[in-house]
Amino acid sequence: MGLPRTPAPEERKRRLHLSKLLSRSSLRGALLLSAALVGATAGVPAPAHAAAPSAPTAQPAPASFGSWGVDLEGRDLSVKPGNDFFRYANGTYLDHLQIPADMTSYGPFNALAELSRTRVQGILNDLSAHPVENPRSIEEKLGTFYASYMDEAAVESLGTRPLKEDLDAIRAIKTPSDLAALTGSCPGNFQFSPFSLGINPDAKDPTRYALNLDQAGLGLPDRDYYLKPEFASKKKAYQAYVEKALTLADWPEPAKAATAIVTFETRLAKAHWARETLRDPQKTYNPMTVADLAKNAPGFEWSIWLSAAGLPEQGLDKRVLIVGEPSAITEEARVVADTDMDTLRAWLAAHLVENATSYLPDRFEQARFALTKSLTGQPSLPARWKRGVQATSSAMGMALGKVYVQRYFPPENRTTMQKLTTDLKDAFRVRLRNNTWMSPATKQAALRKLENFEIQVGYPNKWRDYASLDVHKGDVYGNARNGVAYEWRYWLARLDQPVDRDEWDMTPQTVNAYNNPLFDQVVFPAAILQPPFFNPKADMAVNYGAIGGVIGHEMTHSFDDEGRQFDEHGRLHDWWTKEDAARFQKLADRLGAQFDAFEVLPGVHVNGKLTMGENIADLGGLTLALDAYHAALKGKPAPELDGLTGDQRVFLGWAQVWREKLREETIRRLVVTDPHSPPQARVNMPMHNIDAWYDAWKVQPTDKLYLAPDQRVKIW
Repeated sequence: MGLPRTPAPEERKRRLHLSKLLSRSSLRGALLLSAALVGATAGVPAPAHAAAPSAPTAQPAPASFGSWGVDLEGRDLSVKPGNDFFRYANGTYLDHLQIPADMTSYGPFNALAELSRTRVQGILNDLSAHPVENPRSIEEKLGTFYASYMDEAAVESLGTRPLKEDLDAIRAIKTPSDLAALTGSCPGNFQFSPFSLGINPDAKDPTRYALNLDQAGLGLPDRDYYLKPEFASKKKAYQAYVEKALTLADWPEPAKAATAIVTFETRLAKAHWARETLRDPQKTYNPMTVADLAKNAPGFEWSIWLSAAGLPEQGLDKRVLIVGEPSAITEEARVVADTDMDTLRAWLAAHLVENATSYLPDRFEQARFALTKSLTGQPSLPARWKRGVQATSSAMGMALGKVYVQRYFPPENRTTMQKLTTDLKDAFRVRLRNNTWMSPATKQAALRKLENFEIQVGYPNKWRDYASLDVHKGDVYGNARNGVAYEWRYWLARLDQPVDRDEWDMTPQTVNAYNNPLFDQVVFPAAILQPPFFNPKADMAVNYGAIGGVIGHEMTHSFDDEGRQFDEHGRLHDWWTKEDAARFQKLADRLGAQFDAFEVLPGVHVNGKLTMGENIADLGGLTLALDAYHAALKGKPAPELDGLTGDQRVFLGWAQVWREKLREETIRRLVVTDPHSPPQARVNMPMHNIDAWYDAWKVQPTDKLYLAPDQRVKIW
């Protein structure tokens, strides 16, 4: 997907993977398991943005979770739990699982994402039966947007005409001022920019919104793809795509331009901060006025760029931005100033095409999918209806979410989830009170933060108003561009206003969850509250291991290596004693070393620093889930089911959530770009640090996962 325009709020927020991406540009924690589930990560063409294959893609059979919530037939009983619990719990299921050809991975997240897409498709099919020329109601807008998108013949007949105005604007660039004006407008259209502009709550005063400026400008997933020799073939595939995109746009000398573009982006990549560094919220909080920015990053017309984005010109020099990567911004400005206009115009044209590809004829999709296939190993394009669902959701996701909740989210699910979250919060309170490495002062501050913790379930407390979004029958390109413009106007209107704590970063139909450290809050959208995560018919232990572990995961994100730097009001400041911080870091480093040693493919290891927050949250979440389950028993012995104890069922509930299979190229990409560890690590690594797991499964010193008691990491 490149880093098209300033990320829209849906893209800014990161995923859930059971995680928390608190890197500067999002300051959000997400739980999601694989990048393919909620769109593409930066630099990877979104698989959902693709033309229909020649025949329907076979999907795996629906999962069955037995009579009490666990797929017992999916286990591999030939494997000892102490040698590979992931394989023991899921091996037979994974042996028979085929990843659908239009996906990069498959597991519970994907299965529920497909279910959500199918349900949204049903909603849109109902609403699109009678599209109107100029819709007014939200139902008419949703139906007309989707119906227009699905009229592929009309899209083909228009050819490249929708691109003309935007391409002409690029061709008209003659001066640095022209360049700043066009790229500055990109938050509200399909244009591109070397810098990312966003609006988020201020990390040091989360009652007000702040402007955030970040590094951008790359078309590949990460700086490593430009700089490391192991990604040379991917870089070559990217250059071939850029050449093809320019050819389709009738740009002059596309081969020469593509070479220059990749050289230019490689220079930008050298300036970019590494993802591990971006995880430090202190390093990425650098306030400066626009006047100071112009001094620190000369060579770029910052005032023109910001004015073109829609910021008021009056007092602009004194307006403060939070700069995420100061040295990168300075160097990027220098590189842009040092690059010839022919290269810059071609670079903008290539990214315009990429950003708009989903709304153009099939030949554009085919060109982009060749790159997608190289980067992810995905064999086939998804069906057009999936692309239509994605496009409509991008423009009016909360409107669709309102209908989704009415049809598919029973009120009792919300009530049950709220009870579970209370149970996990109670368990965490006990853990904090009994913590042995935290000083009394820091412990009391941590307890205050926990008490202020807010949990929202299912859907937001209020819905968006889409009255200002224009939709027109048959204008696929214009409708999508209007959706981008609406999104930017929505956030721009919040600047200089009090922060709205009811604003959600995900739609209810998203299969994910997230932790927002600026609000001291976690959010669980409706679509994830289904089996195997949450199953009203399941045994209590299974639900505690599955959704309970997820709840605990998101809660402990507020106390991991990043989240702990925000206080009970969501403010970024260091409220730990130096001694506590040192003790915490020592434990975190020990856990990180375990993950560094985990080999996901031959010669490919997990990055313990990149995945640190997620790994701490997985360990903490599962630990809290087990505690909450024990508390729920109220002193009574847990019953056995099919010969399995209560504790065993908690661990199986967690393991079943992560029974995912990924394509090799996808694994290689995620190890570099994803703050979440691979599925087998998310099961085996937390468990072998938990004493109760050893007792539950009679794990012995001769077993492969065995850790001596003094080697087990206990943080929460």
